[in-house]
Amino acid sequence: MRIAIYSGSFNPIHTGHIRLAEHILSHTDTEELWFVVSPNNPLKNPKTLTDEKKRLRWVESAIEDYERETGKKSRMAASDVELDLPRPSFTVNTLRYLTGRYPQHQFSLVIGSDNMARFDQWREWEYILQHYPIIVYPRTGDNLTALQQQYPQMQVLKDAPLFDISATMIREKVAKGEDISEFVAPSVEKELKNTNNSPLINH
Repeated sequence: MRIAIYSGSFNPIHTGHIRLAEHILSHTDTEELWFVVSPNNPLKNPKTLTDEKKRLRWVESAIEDYERETGKKSRMAASDVELDLPRPSFTVNTLRYLTGRYPQHQFSLVIGSDNMARFDQWREWEYILQHYPIIVYPRTGDNLTALQQQYPQMQVLKDAPLFDISATMIREKVAKGEDISEFVAPSVEKELKNTNNSPLINH
């Protein structure tokens, strides 16, 4: 099976993540997409992250809400694989582990064009590029023409929808008591509102 790994903090997961996953499943040969929750992204400050198990639950809930809304199996899944791997979470370690554990599957990697621009800063980036297909979704403002010349083997989703949504924006809205219903799944919205006064969300 061809499985795309979409790794991220998902702090919280939002509608842009889900809609992008839907686009990838519809417009590439990907058969399943796994949201891999990163407990400690080496490029992010761990102090700004909500508890990893809570973030994993948000991803699971968002997928369940999507399936209830659409009335169909999504072919999306939440993965806790990085929660048990050494930290910080390096993508190359995750991919090696998954390949060893599931040799019957073919794994690809989903990244944003912002990460494409700094891909040569990733640990063992040349190994990843050599062994795994990479699917890139555009981010506003990135020079895709130059990036594609640098990494011609990456598959850029030129027609992918752009989403002006960020987890930081959502957390700020929650802290201010503003409406976030258009940005997150109903079950995630409920949990975020219930933790509005928690130090995990107000940072």
